[in-house]
Amino acid sequence: MVDKEKCIGCGACVGACPVNAISFDEDGHAVIDKTKCIKCLTCESVCPVSAITIEKEEQK
Repeated sequence: MVDKEKCIGCGACVGACPVNAISFDEDGHAVIDKTKCIKCLTCESVCPVSAITIEKEEQK
């Protein structure tokens, strides 16, 4: 999940995602495509403002 109030649109998560599951919405906030996401947690770890969280029930 991306907290749009925290997301600064820096693109760190987009560049780090190994399966290209993250893009930007029309407001410049990150959006995760849950059908592509492999829940590797890379995006969560690279986000400089902790805007991305993967819930435990979502993890593999």
